[in-house]
Amino acid sequence: MAKRKKTSKKHHPTKRTLKLRRGEQPLKDKSESSRNDIQLINSALRGNQSSYDQLMKKYHDQIANLILRIIHQREQVEDLTQEVFIKAFSSLKHFDEKYAFSTWLYKIATNSSIDYLRKKKLSTFSINKPIEREETDSTFELPDSSYIPDKHIIQKQRITLLQEAIEKLPEKYRRVIVLRHTEERDYREIAKILNLPIGTVKAHIFRARELLNKYLRHKISHY
Repeated sequence: MAKRKKTSKKHHPTKRTLKLRRGEQPLKDKSESSRNDIQLINSALRGNQSSYDQLMKKYHDQIANLILRIIHQREQVEDLTQEVFIKAFSSLKHFDEKYAFSTWLYKIATNSSIDYLRKKKLSTFSINKPIEREETDSTFELPDSSYIPDKHIIQKQRITLLQEAIEKLPEKYRRVIVLRHTEERDYREIAKILNLPIGTVKAHIFRARELLNKYLRHKISHY
């Protein structure tokens, strides 16, 4: 009997397409940015003032924007932004390189903003635009009201009510809502910024939405 020739099958690797969430950068870009930040940090720690300047120039606008969205007081933003960088640079030797420098800065900025609001006993910001949702996300919306026919007045009224509702939230819920719905941060980054487990972040967001909806339904029903 003739022997059958063995044919070797070539296995071609299956191509996988990685989908990026909104706002995320490809891993390569993130790594390059992180490596550059670490180089600047090490240089700054050796006393190179130019490295401090480069880090501040790179992240100044991002931090200022985050602070503005939390405190809603434009005149205070620059002072708080400077304070954040002073705190960061003063503690630079304690920076853990396994985390992104931007995440570390966001954490400092968030805590500084919350401290400012606590001192001033003021916390006003609005959630006025939809965001792309993750699988476990849900939304909260103000109930429609036909009490006032003018659409502009209705929208203004809704935003005012939402601001009031946010002010009523406990601090731990208010922080996650700011990061999720104004900064559009994903759960992992919020967890890093606030130093919380992802499960806790999701639970806080879920509970915050429940409280917001309850408050808003109560207020709308009295119109």
